[in-house]
Amino acid sequence: MSVRLAAYAVCIEEGRVLLSRYTIAGEADHWTLPGGGVDQSEDPIDAVIREVAEETGCTAVVERLIGVDSRVIPAAEARGGTEHQNIGVYYLVRITGGRLRPEPGGDIAESVWTPLGDVPLLPRSSLVDNGIALALTLPATGHVAPVPVAGLLRH
Repeated sequence: MSVRLAAYAVCIEEGRVLLSRYTIAGEADHWTLPGGGVDQSEDPIDAVIREVAEETGCTAVVERLIGVDSRVIPAAEARGGTEHQNIGVYYLVRITGGRLRPEPGGDIAESVWTPLGDVPLLPRSSLVDNGIALALTLPATGHVAPVPVAGLLRH
């Protein structure tokens, strides 16, 4: 089993959420939250700010921790063919500057402000639905029930 610690930015303003279009050779494009892996010895807050800058071109500040999600992806569905656990730390983040652009040399082709009502129509990572649910409900435990993955959703 592999384990990954990641930090994700949930940026919601004026009824829109900031999403990034993830592209990788051999896979279908899908939308996700800005964010990614926490490097060795890196604080997750520093990681989410770094990831927003790398993936979107924008500077950001963390407003608050909104939750932690732990999900296990069975070997049959995991990219590497080995069971994988992703531990995601979600932060409510505010964009403070910069201009949206593709990730230079990376897997993010574009980042856009997307109306919340349009999100269900997009092929997207389950991270998007979890992050939005956490930001809109702010559950006391910081946990949301796992989102069923099917149709336009993917791990």
